[in-house]
This record gives sequence, C-alpha cells and structure tokens, in this order.
Amino acid sequence: MHVHTPGQRDAPVPAPGSGVSFVMPVLNEERYLDTAVASVLAQEVDGPFELILALGPSTDGTDALAQRLAAGDERIRLISNPAADIPVGLNRAIAASVYPTIVRVDAHSALEPGYTRRAMATLARMRAANVGGVMRAEGRTPFQRAVAHAYNSRIGLGGGAYHSGGADGPAESAYLGVMRRAVLDEVGGFDETIRRGEDWELNLRIRRAGYRVWFDPDLAVAYWPRERWSRLVRQFRSTGTWRGELVRRYGRRNSLRFFAPPALLVVAALALVVAIAQLTGLLHGVWSVIASLVYVPLVAYLLVVIGYAGSRRAGPGLRERLWALVVIPSMHLAWGAGFLGGAARGARENVDTSRLRRNTPLP
Repeated sequence: MHVHTPGQRDAPVPAPGSGVSFVMPVLNEERYLDTAVASVLAQEVDGPFELILALGPSTDGTDALAQRLAAGDERIRLISNPAADIPVGLNRAIAASVYPTIVRVDAHSALEPGYTRRAMATLARMRAANVGGVMRAEGRTPFQRAVAHAYNSRIGLGGGAYHSGGADGPAESAYLGVMRRAVLDEVGGFDETIRRGEDWELNLRIRRAGYRVWFDPDLAVAYWPRERWSRLVRQFRSTGTWRGELVRRYGRRNSLRFFAPPALLVVAALALVVAIAQLTGLLHGVWSVIASLVYVPLVAYLLVVIGYAGSRRAGPGLRERLWALVVIPSMHLAWGAGFLGGAARGARENVDTSRLRRNTPLP
C-alpha cells in the first residue's frame, strides 16, 4: 500500500519488470572490484538488468579485471571515464543505461543479498525518488577494522542515519541510492563541478523539486574503508574541503553537525596558543586561569575518545582499540582542516588522491 506524505510529489513507478541499471564508477579497485561486481550479479531483480562500469584511468590491474568480468557476463558493459571524477563517471554510466531505475554501486562496496528487491519495494511503496540504507563498514586488517568501527559509530562520523542507523523515514541524503531515472533527468543528474559530497547535493535538488528521499534501515551495503592512515587523512581532508565548498554554496541548508570538526580544530589551535603563552610567561595570573578554560572541551573530547577506544564499540581486539585512539582524531582533524580551507577559499578543484597512485594522471 502506498503511504502518501502530504505536500510532496510522488515519483513515477515503472511497470513491474521494467528493469534496473546498476552504475559503478571505478578507479584503482583491483582488490575490491570482483567482490563488488559479484554482489551485483547475485541480486534478485524483477526483469532484466545491466551493470555499467565507468572506468577511470587506473594504473593497477583494474581495467584488465573489468574486461575479464565483462567477457564472462553479457550484462556487464564498460564505458570510459577519463576525467576520473565520480560524478562524471556516474552521469556517463546513467546516460549509457537503458532501464528506468538506477542503482548506484561503489567499487569499494558490496550489496547485501536482497538489497535491490527490497529497495525497489520501498521506492514503489513510498513513491520516493531515491532510497538508501546503511553503510556497513568492514575491515580486513586491524587498522581498516578500526576505521570501519569508527564509520559505524556516532563518535566517528556523527549523525548521518546511513552511518549509525535510525528509523525508517524521510532523509536528508541517501548512501549510494536506488533512484528513479525520470527524476534524475528532471533535476539534471549529478553536478560535475562537485568532486565530493555530490550525493548530498543531488539529494538536496531532489528534495527541492518536491520529491521524497527515503532511508530504509533494513537496506545494507558492505563498505571497505581506506587501508592506510595516510590515505584516510587525505580522504577526510578532501571530503572536508568539499563540505566547506558546499557551505559556501548552500549555507544554512547544511546540517550543524558538519561544523563540529572545524570547531574542534579551532579550539585545539587556541589551546596551543594559550599553552605557549602560559609556558613563556606571556599569560599569567587570573587571565591565565580564565584562558585555561579552553582546555575543558579538549579534555572532554579526549575522555570521550579514550572511553570509546576502551569499549567493544571500537572493535573486539586490542590492536583495533589502539588504532581507534589515532583514527578518531585523525578523521575529525583532517576533515576540520579541509572544511576551514574549503569554506575560506572554496574547493578550487580539490582532488581526493586517497585512491590514486603516484603515476595516476589527475584530471
């Protein structure tokens, strides 16, 4: 039964069996692509489906693997994405697709069994334009598992329902997303000038057009985070930079939770200045006592991080918990630094290099 939400437009519901197009931008994913593709091919779909891989300029064995996979299954099609940018690859794949429902897949992820069938049912029931579920981060090493647990924790990534779960209902954005092509065509697809946060911006336009974006907690996608600390820091700095750019463009439409990491970084910088002034004698007496109040939020933050790292939420093993002491502040501070730079100067074509190798040509 269709549940109508007053004041919003219903997205079109294609006839049963109309088919589904899976779209996946791919760049340097030799270690994960096989798993991602297998998870798509195992999906149960009412009607025909296709998987379109938008291949960026990879420098590992990704392209050769993609060609072998395509040769082994006629449902897989390959297109070129020389720009390497995710929104460009998504738009190219969608333009090459033929079915009325689009399922976005990340090459670093794996759709859980029944994902597409349930998402299609939710789309039809809610007459939504886009539906998404939970990003279930997983890891293969102690460091990656520590990052995965941080992703799945409110302490790590904050209030997004698709990170830490929540109730079924309207959402600000959707992780990956199962979308109606007609609505994508109407709102103009992904904005190719945005390299990170393109999904949030697209869902903003979908909601502005009056359509529903829906969160279904029973939908889940396995996701493998970055495997190295340096790549994690580069990823979060780039993501923060683009969020700063989105704040420049859309101001108050951004949630307040996006301002927490830069606030932490500002407080940390002020605390450093106060500490230097106290140690050198420039700040003393009652003013030194008053200035010491800047340490209070930092001490509270450190206690929260230590408390998290000491709990099973950070992982079952000692190595995951020790890594958590590094991972959580690294994510927050890198994101905050990127945000401040992006908000002050704009993203200026910032590129996330966390999955690029040294000889990968930058767009």
